Amino acid sequence: MSSYQEIYQSWKNDPEQFWATAAEDIVWEKRWDQVFDGSMGNYGRWFKGAECNTCFNAVDRHVVDRPGQAAIIHHSQMTGQVREISYEDLLEEVSAFGKVLQNQGVEKGDRVIIYMPMIPEAAIAMLACARIGAVHSVVFGGFAAEELSIRINDCTPKLIVAGSCGLEPGRVVEYKPLIDKAIELADHKVSGTIIYQRPDQTPAQMGENDHDWETLMQDVKSTGQLAPCVPVAATDPLYILYTSGTTGTPKGVVRDNGGHMVAMKWSMKNIYGIEPGEVMWSASDVGWVVGHSYIIYAPLLQGATTLMYEGKPVGTPDAGVFWKVIEQHHVKVLFTAPTAIRAIKRDDPSGLLMDKADMTSLKTLFLAGERADPDTIEWSARHLRVPVIDHWWQTETSWAITAIPYGIEKLEGKIGSSNLPMPGYEVHILDETGSELPAGEIGAIAVKLPLPPGNAPTLWGDDQRYISSYLTTFKGYYETSDAGYIDEEGYVYVMARTDDVINVAGHRLSTGGMEEVVASHKDVAECAVFGMNDQLKGQLPVGFIVINNGVERPVEEIEKEVIALVREKIGPVAAFKTAITVNRLPKTRSGKILRGTMSKIANGEEYKLPATIDDPLILDELKTALSQRNIGT
Repeated sequence: MSSYQEIYQSWKNDPEQFWATAAEDIVWEKRWDQVFDGSMGNYGRWFKGAECNTCFNAVDRHVVDRPGQAAIIHHSQMTGQVREISYEDLLEEVSAFGKVLQNQGVEKGDRVIIYMPMIPEAAIAMLACARIGAVHSVVFGGFAAEELSIRINDCTPKLIVAGSCGLEPGRVVEYKPLIDKAIELADHKVSGTIIYQRPDQTPAQMGENDHDWETLMQDVKSTGQLAPCVPVAATDPLYILYTSGTTGTPKGVVRDNGGHMVAMKWSMKNIYGIEPGEVMWSASDVGWVVGHSYIIYAPLLQGATTLMYEGKPVGTPDAGVFWKVIEQHHVKVLFTAPTAIRAIKRDDPSGLLMDKADMTSLKTLFLAGERADPDTIEWSARHLRVPVIDHWWQTETSWAITAIPYGIEKLEGKIGSSNLPMPGYEVHILDETGSELPAGEIGAIAVKLPLPPGNAPTLWGDDQRYISSYLTTFKGYYETSDAGYIDEEGYVYVMARTDDVINVAGHRLSTGGMEEVVASHKDVAECAVFGMNDQLKGQLPVGFIVINNGVERPVEEIEKEVIALVREKIGPVAAFKTAITVNRLPKTRSGKILRGTMSKIANGEEYKLPATIDDPLILDELKTALSQRNIGT
């Protein structure tokens, strides 16, 4: 077997041959004329001249090879139901819904917005779009009407496909009123909606241009009308995914068909070590890039079984639910966000609930979405007794920039690092002038162009915005907007967003480094550190901390210990003097902590309520906590 270093070097020696070899795992309608054409698009395009169909590779090709195997396991803690869908059944459902879309006037190249909860019908709708050459844009179910209307105006969809409602602990979120309001607000008018009425839940009130999913499906199935796969160019768009937390017009990240398939399939075996027939669980939502890449497309392209989970890591019913799901479905790889593990750790700090589940099937835990602090990694590894791998990627990339390639070589990950660059990514640390920084120095993390297959070639309808957002700051590089450093052995440390590197009396300090220290305190469940303006030193760090359940010590005592710990580990230069205990931190629904919003509140600046915030009431709680310390407000 080749080592990581050998494979990475083989990519560097001949990138086109490397990806041409990987592309042999994909079924092509027509092979490429050119593996990479540097004259196309913003930095070049992969597999010029090739034709393919993503749905065929994800579904049709496995029906013969994997008879009876589950393609999707849907496990809903919210309804108490588990549903398995074989590749054969998935093919029938996707082919039928593809015909439904065609009967509603959807053609190759048309856009379809999908606004669904975590149910198999979301996957069916996505794959059906891919089957007929339409471009899907999944919007997180329950997203605010105004934000949905902005996306309608930007991608101008022909249809909206939606569920009647989503289920949250203790409440039902009705989607139809939000959709109706968004359609009313939008300048672009969709031709209609298709609504999947969730059985046993609140039904949506249907209007003149609303169509019932089940009725339309029964109509096409009764007449045997099934949609065949429509070939598309490898460089044609598969989907548009809007980045979260934006102001104004959001960025519609475009994913192509050919390069995306090649990267997804390569990553499943080589990074995650998943073989056909094995179970992968990405505990995310289809509305996020993790859901696109590793709930839907990559596992199915690999012929694996993907687990779709509807529930929370805690509270549905307790902090042991993840481990019970792993036992029940024989999950080999769990991929989740550090914030999910921190929530579990807060409720079950001793890991007692882990001991009640048989998790012998679990071989690896992968973390991404936010920086994984060392304490979270060490706690997980200690209790799960499997390798815990932090890896780093973005909505724009669709797969890992850095990781441990567990399917190639079971290397040791470094605590605090997002680990090693994957083939396709040449990572550099640059200063403000674009000059390379030496090992160990924090700077802007940039990737040398061209980007590998699977990365976004552009933003929907806005090449210039793509260029200005990603390709302008450092000529010849993709700007990640993350800051960090590379050590002497080539391991990458992503410390913060570029905006989160604060300047304290002339010293550039990483808030991520401070969070790492704060999180190491035995009583701290999670934390967030951000910069607050200071007349004397420019900026000063402020930390919010959340205490583990069951801790009965005075919070003032813990706060003093946290401050002393930062002074001990980082030094007086950090000027860390303010730690504030709160009950919870504001996060997006994908689990990212909203540090920028907290910083604006603390600095008394105006801010826009983030569209993806999980619970807006948390911001009021933080304002109260800050005002009690005479900060910000």
